[in-house]
Amino acid sequence: MIKLLPSWWKSRIFARSSIDNRYALLEACLIGFLSGISALFLKSGIGWLGGLRIKATYLFDPHLSLPIVGLLLGILAGWAIELLAPAAAGGGIPQVKAVLAGYPLLINLRVALVKTLGTILVLGAGLTLGRRGPTVHIGAALAAQLSRWIPNSPTNRRQMIAAGAAAGLAAGFNTPIAGVLFVVEELMRDISGLTLETAILASFTGAVVSRLFGGTALNLSLAGRTANFTAVEIPFYLILGIFAGILGGLFNKGVIWGTKFHRRLPISMPLRIGIAGLISGLVISFLPNVFWDHAGLRTYLISGNLSWQTTAIAFAAHFLLTILAYSAGAPGGLFAPALVLGAALGYLVGTAQYALIGEFSAFTFAFSTYTFALAGMGAFFTAVVRVPVTAIVIVFEMTADFNMVLPLMISSVVAYVIADSFAPGSIYEHLLDVSGIHLDEESPTNDFLTELTAEDVMQSQVETLATNLTIEEVVTAMSLSHHRGFPVVKGDKLVGIITQSDIADDMKRMEGLFLEDIMTPQPITVSPDISLADVLYLLSRYQLSRLPVTEGNKLVGIITRSDIIKVEAQRLSGDRDVLIQAGPSYVIYKTRSPSTGRGRILLPIAHPDHAYPLMQMAIAIARYQKYEIECLQVISVPNYVSPSQAKVEITFSRHLMHRMERWGRKENIPVHTQVMVATDIATAILETATHDHVNMLVMGWKGNTDPHEQIFGNVVDKVIEHTTCELLLVKLGDRLQTFPDDLDDQGKWLIPITKGGKLPKTMKILPGLVSLYNKPNTPEINLCQIYLPTEEKTKFKDVTKLAQAIADKTNVEVKATPLSAHSVPEAVTNICKAEFYNLVILSASNEGLLHHGVWGNIPEAIASKLETTVLIIRV
Repeated sequence: MIKLLPSWWKSRIFARSSIDNRYALLEACLIGFLSGISALFLKSGIGWLGGLRIKATYLFDPHLSLPIVGLLLGILAGWAIELLAPAAAGGGIPQVKAVLAGYPLLINLRVALVKTLGTILVLGAGLTLGRRGPTVHIGAALAAQLSRWIPNSPTNRRQMIAAGAAAGLAAGFNTPIAGVLFVVEELMRDISGLTLETAILASFTGAVVSRLFGGTALNLSLAGRTANFTAVEIPFYLILGIFAGILGGLFNKGVIWGTKFHRRLPISMPLRIGIAGLISGLVISFLPNVFWDHAGLRTYLISGNLSWQTTAIAFAAHFLLTILAYSAGAPGGLFAPALVLGAALGYLVGTAQYALIGEFSAFTFAFSTYTFALAGMGAFFTAVVRVPVTAIVIVFEMTADFNMVLPLMISSVVAYVIADSFAPGSIYEHLLDVSGIHLDEESPTNDFLTELTAEDVMQSQVETLATNLTIEEVVTAMSLSHHRGFPVVKGDKLVGIITQSDIADDMKRMEGLFLEDIMTPQPITVSPDISLADVLYLLSRYQLSRLPVTEGNKLVGIITRSDIIKVEAQRLSGDRDVLIQAGPSYVIYKTRSPSTGRGRILLPIAHPDHAYPLMQMAIAIARYQKYEIECLQVISVPNYVSPSQAKVEITFSRHLMHRMERWGRKENIPVHTQVMVATDIATAILETATHDHVNMLVMGWKGNTDPHEQIFGNVVDKVIEHTTCELLLVKLGDRLQTFPDDLDDQGKWLIPITKGGKLPKTMKILPGLVSLYNKPNTPEINLCQIYLPTEEKTKFKDVTKLAQAIADKTNVEVKATPLSAHSVPEAVTNICKAEFYNLVILSASNEGLLHHGVWGNIPEAIASKLETTVLIIRV
C-alpha cells in the first residue's frame, strides 16, 4: 500500500486507488486523441502519395512507372528506417506484443514518427500491405513516450501501452470495440479492471477523433444491400471456413518462411524493401487497372463487380505479393491484406454456392456473394491473426448488420480450428521466435521489479533524527553520516523527513529553530509488501530520492534509488539471485504477544542449555531499548524432505517456547515465539529476520569451527554475510550462567578498543546488561585501549573521556587502561587470563577488530584459549 499523507488530504493514494485511476483515465484519453490524430495523418499521407502514383500511370507507361516508383519509395522507406529507427521495421504488432510481455524493445516517439513515414512511403509505393498494423504500433509507441513524460509505474505503463495499441486499431478501422478485444484476445490477454477501463476509453477517443476530423469508417455496407443467410447455405459457410483455415495457415507459413529467407540474404533492408516494391509494381502493372488501387479493389470484391476469374487472380496476386512485402521487413500490416484475401475467397465460394443451388435461392446473386465476401473477410482474418472474436466484431462494426453475425461465427470458428490444426500458434509469436524472442505464456511479463518488494531490498537499519534536535545538532549529525536524508521520529513514530537541501540555504535564518520546525511533515511512505515497480513510480512521480517503509506509523526501513539501481545492476550483470532466496520453510508452531515495542530482537535458540543465558541477555537489552523479543527454533530436515510434509516431534520445543513466553510476561516484555521446519537453518533465520523487521539478532555461537566450516560456522557465517540488522554473537563460557543466579556476585568485564576508537557500539547493549546486577555489586568494567608498541599513547585522554561517558550512561565505574601489544587477539587473551574477566565485549565496528573478527584471528583465539563468555556486537 502506498500512502500520501498531506495535511490537506487524508485519503491514501495507491496505484489502483480511485484518484490514480482518474489520472490513468485522463492519460488514456490523451493517448486516444494522439492515436486518432496519427491515424488520420497516416491515412492522408498514404492517400496523397498513392494518388500521385496512380497519376503517374496515366502520364507514363505503367509497366515502367509502377515498378520504378515501388523500387525508389521502397528503398527510401528502408533507408529511413535503417538510419533513424530500426525498431520501426515490420508490421509492429509483434514488437508491441513483446514489449507488453516485458521485453526491453525500443518503443518511443522516434519509432512512432519513423513508422509513420515508412508506412506512408511503402503503402504509397503500392506494396500490398495495410496501415492498421502500423497504427497499432504507432499508438503503443506514443503511449510509451507519454508514460515517460508523465512518471508512471511499470505496471501502469504497460496498461497505457496496451491502451495506445487499442486506440491505434480503433482509429484505423473506426471500430472501438474491436480495438479493446484485440488487446484482450491477442496482445495482453488481461481483463483486469484498469486494463479494460483505459483500453475502452482510449479506443473510444481514438475512433471519435478519427471520425470527427475527417477519417471515414471502413464502410463495408453497400447501398441497398443487406446480408442474407439461410439454413441451406450452412454447408457452404463451413466450406468457406475450411478453405480460409487451410489457406490462412499456408499464408502464415509463407510469411514465416519468407522472413527467415530474407534475413539470410546478404543485402540491406533498403534494398530488400526496394526489390519487393519493384516486383509488386511489375506484377500489378500487368493486371487490370482495378488492381492498382488496393482500397478500391476491396470494394469491387465485396460488391461482386468482378468476374470469378479476375477475383481468383486478385487472390493469388495479393497472397504472394503480401508475403513478399511483409517478409522483407516493410512497415505495413496484415489486417487489410487479410480482409482483401478473405473477401476474394468469400466471393469465390459464394459464386460456387449460387452456381450449385442458386435456382432454389430466394435471393439474388449480388446479395449472396456480398454476404459470403463479408464472412470470408472474418474467416481469413481469423485464420491469419487467430483472434476470432476480434475478427467477428471488426466486420460487424463495419457493417452494423446483425444478419452477418451467424455467417461470421460459423466461418470464423471453423477457420480458427482448421488453421490452428494446420499451422498452430499466433503468427506474431512465430515472428518473434524468428527474432529470438520467446514469450512465456505462464508469465506475461519478466519485469523483475514487479516480482520484488520494498521489504526485499530496503535498509532495515535506519539512521533517524528526533524532532527536538536543534538545527546545529542536525547539521552535526548529517556531517557524521554518509546519508543525505533522514526520517524524523517522535518516540517510535515517523512524523517527518529531512534532507540536506532543506537546511543548506541560510543557517543564520534557522538559528533557534528545532528540527520539527523545518522538516517535511507526514511524508510519503510505502508498506513493506509494495512492489519495486510502484516504489520506482513514486520516486519518479514526486521526484524523491528515498521513501520510508512503515507498518502503520512504525518505521521499519528505508528504500532509496540507489537500492533499486543496485538490484538492477546485479540483474544486468547476470546475477539472478540478487536477494537471499529463502529456502522452503514451514511454521509449525507460532504465538503472538501484543506488539507494544518500538523494535524487535530475534533470538534463535539452537541448544536448549543456552536458552536461559541468551534469553536473559535478550530481556535485558529489550528492557533498555524498549524492544520486543521473537524466540525462534528451527528444526532442520534433509534437502530431499519437504518441510511442509516432514514429521517432526515438537513437544519439547513447545514447552521451551512456553517458558520463554512466561518469562516475558513476568518481565513485562512482549515475547513472540515460533518453531519452523526448514532445510537450511540460516535461510530460515534470515527469512524470519526480514519478515518480522528485526532490529537486532542475538545468536549463540559454539566458539569453535569444524575444519570444513569457515569462520564462525556455516550457519553463523551465512547470517553475518546477509543480514543487515544489528547482530550480537554470544560465545558462552564454560559456566553457562554468565550472570550469577542471585545477581549479587560482582563480575569483571573487559571492553577492548583500538587506538583512536570512538564511543563503542557496545552502548547499544551495555546499559541493559549492567541493569541485571543488583547494586552495589555492579560489575567492574575495564575499557582497554590496545595500541602497537611503535605507536604513542597520544589519544589516551580521548579513551578516558569515553570511559567517563560509559560511566555516566551506566552508573558504573569504568576504568580506562592502555595496553601495548603486537596482536589484538594476543592482548585480549593475555589480559583475560591474567585478571580473570568473566565477560569480554568486542565491537566488530572498531577499526582492526572488524577485520580480525571477520577474517578469523579473534574467533580462533577466543575458541582455543579463553574460557570466558565473549560478546561480539556488530551495529
